[in-house]
Amino acid sequence: MAFRKSVKGTAVIASRSLVAFYGLTQLTGYREKQVMKLENCMSAKSNMYELPSRQAQLTASHNTQEFDVLTVGGGATCSDCALDVVTRNKMLFARDDFSSGTSSQSTKLIHGGVRYLQKAIMKLDYEQYMMVKEVKMVYFPFNCTFSTVCERWWQLPYHWAEIKMYNLVAGAVTLELFPMLKRNKLLGAIVYYDGQRNDAQMNLAIALTAARYRAAIANYTEVVHLLKRADPEMGTERVCGARCRDVITGQEFDVRAKCVINATGPFTNALWKMDDQKNPNIYQPSAGVHIVIPGYYSLLDPATSDGRVIFFLPWEKITIGGTTDTTSAAFLN
Repeated sequence: MAFRKSVKGTAVIASRSLVAFYGLTQLTGYREKQVMKLENCMSAKSNMYELPSRQAQLTASHNTQEFDVLTVGGGATCSDCALDVVTRNKMLFARDDFSSGTSSQSTKLIHGGVRYLQKAIMKLDYEQYMMVKEVKMVYFPFNCTFSTVCERWWQLPYHWAEIKMYNLVAGAVTLELFPMLKRNKLLGAIVYYDGQRNDAQMNLAIALTAARYRAAIANYTEVVHLLKRADPEMGTERVCGARCRDVITGQEFDVRAKCVINATGPFTNALWKMDDQKNPNIYQPSAGVHIVIPGYYSLLDPATSDGRVIFFLPWEKITIGGTTDTTSAAFLN
């Protein structure tokens, strides 16, 4: 019985290893094609306009009789909405600066990295594989190096099959890199690579791109209350815009729109209740805590005692450690 289990486990590991090799080979070829596509896009004529000033954006919001879409937020989701619907006469408002909230306080890892590759290989999930292919682009500027410590012999081939072994580090070398680790039962570590990006810069780039495509965007502009008008067909009132305040000057003005998108992240409930104070909460904010320590090497523990994943990743000459995920009330910076 033990022999059968051993043979079966070896066969599974071998098959996953072959799938990993094939998948990563395909990703390499796909990346080369994306380089050619990117060069063609860069050589193509741009339809974008010069970036207007903040005052010009506010003037546009005052002079426009009605926008098709008004998005309230300022983070990544709000900026993505602006860029997506920019051809539909779009206005974007952010109470603080762009990326001042959640969108600048992430783990800096690219959505669609090693976790998707793990699912694609271990579960033979084609959709997860395509997700990895889409994000394997040349415009992600940072490579993040991780080490996963292995204390049992089967973890080495197991993690190799999950994420493809880039480098196998012996136990003695691992202790040199991470002297705080326990020496007993330490076999070694597997080094792999994931993608990083500056989340705040990415968000700002999306927002400014939307502005250059003639979307009106304004930071430090908060929504005071929502505007409504009667809907004869439904017999009720519907939202038709927002009363806004320029946080810098204190000036208030109305912005009318056919559609208002609530993309305020942890403050979703606050804007939702502006429509009706009786509305129940539709969003439960949570807080993730990171600690900042001197920069050495990065480390990942995929299975802590309470079932969470703990990582220490390098970022701009420091190391970010985390993260927690606990229920919390939304609060301003």
